[in-house]
Amino acid sequence: MKIDDIITYHELVAEEQINLQKGMNFGVGKNYSILLMSVREGAPYDDAFDESGNLVYEGHDVPRSAGGPDPKLTDQPIQTPGGSWTENGKFYQSAVNYRSGLKERPELVKVYEKIQRGVWCYKGVFELVDARIAQSGGRKVFKFHLHPVVKTVLKGLRDLPHNRLIPTKVKVEVWQRDHGRCVICGSDKNLHFDHVIPISKGGSSLTAENIQLLCAKHNLAKSDQILSLAPWLTAGLSASHRIISN
Repeated sequence: MKIDDIITYHELVAEEQINLQKGMNFGVGKNYSILLMSVREGAPYDDAFDESGNLVYEGHDVPRSAGGPDPKLTDQPIQTPGGSWTENGKFYQSAVNYRSGLKERPELVKVYEKIQRGVWCYKGVFELVDARIAQSGGRKVFKFHLHPVVKTVLKGLRDLPHNRLIPTKVKVEVWQRDHGRCVICGSDKNLHFDHVIPISKGGSSLTAENIQLLCAKHNLAKSDQILSLAPWLTAGLSASHRIISN
């Protein structure tokens, strides 16, 4: 799996071979954990990427219960009522142990981003390097700090440099504009967010005009060429930039 691969929730579950019912999943993979996140408008947690691709992930609230307190007004829990670690606690303990030198290597975390209902994007492998408890709206919340890994660290995964990370708002715009289909053949299977003008040739990740949806077949065929059959794209590219496949 590559960064920017688009998958359904069912494909995500099949990939990880675990039924992911919560956003924080510590130690569920072989030598890695999993975080599900979103930076869409109206997302339930304050997750964020910076310009270098680092992720600040907010911990999770107490479960909502009938007659119980409002989770958004309650401190995020580090332990369950029975005294065991919550997922917040597991991730926090791991981060603090690494920061203090008790753990030699940071926890590896695979991150998946929700683009819209049923549509997810693989963000790559990150290292959990730190965690803190912050004040937010009069309550305590966890903030987990993760750095992107720019080399292969897990068998079968190929990660790409994170300077090509595409902002969520651009992904949402591209997904809606391309109607969830490959711009070349119209397939809605094995999709990938692709740079029309590659990063290596000066292309940007920050504008929807340089991003398109391609299926795996056409993404592989394109390689580092500048190729698109979408009229809105070819109209905006100079003739010297257009390469149309036969």
